Amino acid sequence: MINEALQNETLDLLKKLIACPSLSGEEQGVAEILRGYLTENGFSTAEIDRYGDLVAGAKGSRPGVRLLFDGHIDTVPADNAGDWATPPFEPDLRDGKLYGRGTSDMKGADAAFAVAAAQYLREKGTDFAGELWFAGVVQEECFEGVCAREVAKRIRPDLVIIGEASEGNLKLSQRGRAEIVLETFGVPCHSANPDKGVNAAAAMCGLINDILKLSPTRDARMVGDGILVLTDIKSEPYPGASVVPHYCRATFDRRLLVGETRESVLKPIQAIIDEHQRRDPTLKARVSYPMGSATCATGETVAAERFFAPWWFAPDERTLRVKAAMEARGLKPEITGYSFCTNGSWYAGEAGIPTFGFGPSRENLAHTVDEHIALTDLYEAVDGYLAILHTILD
Repeated sequence: MINEALQNETLDLLKKLIACPSLSGEEQGVAEILRGYLTENGFSTAEIDRYGDLVAGAKGSRPGVRLLFDGHIDTVPADNAGDWATPPFEPDLRDGKLYGRGTSDMKGADAAFAVAAAQYLREKGTDFAGELWFAGVVQEECFEGVCAREVAKRIRPDLVIIGEASEGNLKLSQRGRAEIVLETFGVPCHSANPDKGVNAAAAMCGLINDILKLSPTRDARMVGDGILVLTDIKSEPYPGASVVPHYCRATFDRRLLVGETRESVLKPIQAIIDEHQRRDPTLKARVSYPMGSATCATGETVAAERFFAPWWFAPDERTLRVKAAMEARGLKPEITGYSFCTNGSWYAGEAGIPTFGFGPSRENLAHTVDEHIALTDLYEAVDGYLAILHTILD
């Protein structure tokens, strides 16, 4: 376990991050806190890119790999603040846990890595091989991996550490995520004479009934199946007082496995649409991936199709050395994978950059009322990051 001074340094930094709200598109305050800390503790460069990502680096005196830590700095809202035991942006320490929005997802990891990196640079100066980079990435809660593309273009990393909650385990895979939109198009008419129109909502019900019968895809290497979940249905006009709806839209959340493509994911849904249209020539329907966009704190617009790739890597010699180094410090990491989506969708899933995840806390604490992180988990993460840095860069 790290000494008391490093524990206090980590806790103090995390409290500052929690006390600075950073909803997606409003991350500039947290970026500046981290930029100040890193530049005061050995990082020679710390810049804010066009999206608002903090990109900070330190270079060693010997050639080696470019190691990038990726930690998003945005959080989901805390609109239900009245349900919290204490205000979500006022860090509250009790029972060996720190409470506040972002403690687990994922400012705890950001603080732990920042302190580990600072301590490593105090010990080594520039006497290490390669480059050490920290990316505080924005808009991850809305667009996994999209702003990370800008970071990767700037740094060109050889190895990426994803700091998302991993319960102290090493994550070598991740399910991807797609948002799928199904639309039906009808003909409006008075509901007293439904035969005069085409009911888009009724058509939607028939399609959904068959789509939800699709078997989830499976891959023994991945944590979780390729599930498809209906998340909303909307018809127009709404409310439909005495009017047969002329339009209906349903949204599905699809978790993706390695090997699945944009085309393969939509294929079984399109087959169901084709069969329904064969039986009913009046049916008009379309399935697609929507585009999303948002405004960043810098004023820049980030936009992307809502398809975020999965990834998987087999354990290699470097991963096993990292695991052994952690075990030598008393940690007990297992090799497993993320069931949820991360910025690794770009680094690993799209760009193919070697990537693994390691971070404190549990994924089921993310986005919850009374979100918190156990201090023991936080401090063990600092120890784990130090093990990684010494293994990769020494």
